[in-house]
Amino acid sequence: MAESLGVAVIGAGMAGKAHAAAYRTASTLYSPVLPAVRLVSIGDVNAEFGSLAARRFGYERNDTSWQAIAEADDIDVVSVVIANSLHREVVEGLLAAGKHVLCEKPLSDSIEDARAMAEAARSASSIARIGFTFRRTPGIAYIRDLIRTGVLGKVLHFSGRYWTDYGFSPSAPMSWRYKGGPGSGALADVGSHLAYVSEFLCGDIKSVSGGRLSTAIDKRPLPLGAVIGHDHAAVSDTFEAVENDDYAAFSAEFENGAGSFEVSRVAAGHANSLNFEVFCENGAAKFDQRRPAEIQLFLNDGSGNENGYRQVILGPGHPYIAGGLAMDAPEVGFGQNDAFGYQARAFLEEVAGLSEAESLPRCATFDEGVRNMELLGAVTKSALNNGKKITL
Repeated sequence: MAESLGVAVIGAGMAGKAHAAAYRTASTLYSPVLPAVRLVSIGDVNAEFGSLAARRFGYERNDTSWQAIAEADDIDVVSVVIANSLHREVVEGLLAAGKHVLCEKPLSDSIEDARAMAEAARSASSIARIGFTFRRTPGIAYIRDLIRTGVLGKVLHFSGRYWTDYGFSPSAPMSWRYKGGPGSGALADVGSHLAYVSEFLCGDIKSVSGGRLSTAIDKRPLPLGAVIGHDHAAVSDTFEAVENDDYAAFSAEFENGAGSFEVSRVAAGHANSLNFEVFCENGAAKFDQRRPAEIQLFLNDGSGNENGYRQVILGPGHPYIAGGLAMDAPEVGFGQNDAFGYQARAFLEEVAGLSEAESLPRCATFDEGVRNMELLGAVTKSALNNGKKITL
C-alpha cells in the first residue's frame, strides 16, 4: 500500500464539487485503513471556478488543463466530472499517464467512444471505474438485498421515473447539456441513473420498446458569462437551438418481469425526484430520493386485511451505514451527498489494494458503463422507429 494517495478532480461544477467534497470525507468513513489522502488539485478551464472550489474544499491548488493533472507526479487518483463529449480524450490521456480514474456517468456521448474507453481501461496499468452513485444509497442496496435473499422474491414489475426541473424555464441558459444527438438530453443525463438502478435491482434488461423522445423547449438563450451546473444566470437575447430531448419514456422486459420508465428535465416542481416501485412475488418496495433515509416496504402477510406499505427508517442494520457515518445511530438519516462519500471511499479502497472482502462493493467498471449506454442507445433507436421493440 502506498504511503499516500494524491487526488484531483477535473470539473468544478455541481457534480465536480460533490466529488471534491467526497474525497475530503472518504478517509473519515469506517475504520482508518486508507493511506493518507492528499487533496491536490481541482482542474477547470475556468480558473476562477477552479480556484474557488480548491479553496472551499481544501485542495492545494487548481489547474486549468487536464494535461497538467496528467503530468503531475503528486497526483494518483482523478475524478473526471466534465461534459460527456470530453470524457474520452481526458480519460484516455489520464490512463496513459498511469492515473486511476473515476469517470462520471454516462461514460461518453457516443457508444463508439464509450467502447474505446472501455478498451483503454482493460489495457491500462491503473484502475478505471464509472460513478454509478445511486448504487451507494443504502435504501436502494437494501431493496436489492431483499430481492436477492428471497424476502421479496422474484421481480414481477418495475416502475420508475426520474423527474427534474432544471430546464423547465425557457430562460434557462444554453449549455452543453442541451447539445448533442437524440437521446443525449434527459435520457442520458438522468435516464442513465434510472436504467442502471433498475438493472441493479431486477437484473439485465432483455429488450426495450415504446421509446419516446420529446423536446418541449426548442431554443434557449446564450448566457452572458460562465455558468456552473444548472444555475439560471443572466442571458443574452441570442438564442440557439436545443438539439436533444427534454423528456423520454420507454418500456422494458427483464429476464423476470417488465418495467416502465419516464424521465424529464422540464418537470416543474420536481428538482430531483428519482422514484421507483418494484413489485415482487412476496410484496413490494418503494424508494423516493427526496426521502433518502427511508424506504416503503410491503410484505404480504396472507390475510389481505392489513396489507399495505409501511415506513422503514434506515439505520445501522442496513447496507453501508454502520461505521460509515460519524453518528450512525438509528434514524439519524442519510442524504445524497453521503453517497458520493461512499463512492469515493470504495474507489480509494480498491486503488489502495484492499481486498473485496474487507471493502465496500467495488465501483462499476467501464464495461458496465458501456452496457448502460447500449441500453440508452436501444431506447433512442426505438424512439426513432416509432417505438419499435429493440432486443439487447
